[in-house]
Amino acid sequence: MTTAPLSAALRAPARLRALAALPFLLAVAVYLPLLAVWSDRLPDPLATHFSTGGQADGYTGRTAFALAGTALLLALGAGWAAFVHRNALWGAWLTAGLLGTLLCLVVGDNLDATDPARVVSPLSRLAVAAGAGAVLALAGHALSRLVPEERPDGSGRPDPDAPRLDLGAGEVAGWSRATASAPLTALGLLLLAAGAVAALLGPWPLLPLGVLIGLPGLALARVRVNVDRHGLTVRSTLTPRPRVHLPLADITGAESRDVAALREFGGWGYRVRAGRSGVILRSGEALVVRRGNGREFAVTVPDARTAAALLNTLVERRGRL
Repeated sequence: MTTAPLSAALRAPARLRALAALPFLLAVAVYLPLLAVWSDRLPDPLATHFSTGGQADGYTGRTAFALAGTALLLALGAGWAAFVHRNALWGAWLTAGLLGTLLCLVVGDNLDATDPARVVSPLSRLAVAAGAGAVLALAGHALSRLVPEERPDGSGRPDPDAPRLDLGAGEVAGWSRATASAPLTALGLLLLAAGAVAALLGPWPLLPLGVLIGLPGLALARVRVNVDRHGLTVRSTLTPRPRVHLPLADITGAESRDVAALREFGGWGYRVRAGRSGVILRSGEALVVRRGNGREFAVTVPDARTAAALLNTLVERRGRL
């Protein structure tokens, strides 16, 4: 019964893939001509790595820099095109804007330099790249409207064959279960530690980067899933946020189903795909909830069948009120 919705969710339209690859191709189309036009005004090698004070401390030949920058842009473009979904198209444009701007700024910093060791690149260049990335992210978000949203098939009515709990008219019930992801915990701690070590060794901007990436990973590494008369709630056990709540009025049914984290959701953590979203901590048993707008929400948790049966009972009871 789930084959058709699953295949639809995994199928990204060609237009979406093209829009995801487009900003990376545009970045290459600016980056390479810039190197070619200014080739006689650039030193060889180029200053391509800078200390926190902006002084050059690493160098790369012009040809190698052109090839490496192009390969990185194309590889990232191919990756985004392969795994993109409609609601994350802005991320592809943000990535291309950040990287493409940084590469072009490095070329500009080297312009007319007679000695690459004396090239300076102020830290403010990162703000310029972030600004360009933000502008392109807005463009990508706007372009996502050109791609129709795919939704799983469904009538919006409760499935009469879905599992239910036998509750009396006056009985109330709730279900709660905590679940954790060892890989996400390890990754979050590793990123925090790497940022701290990097900061001690010199490149301090890596510390906030490690915190920005590591803390959300830790927050999602252990969650508690609650089902009661208010609906479904998934919250971190470590921090007040993130928290996902689906009110009972927004739920049309639920089931227990095995999910493949990488194949169906593209990874672990809070995931958004075409027609579905979820808190995915591993592959395997998951509570899958159908919403009134046709989308699905999944959370990987043990004993998902009991949670689904209770939700179906509560949804059916609410429909009789």
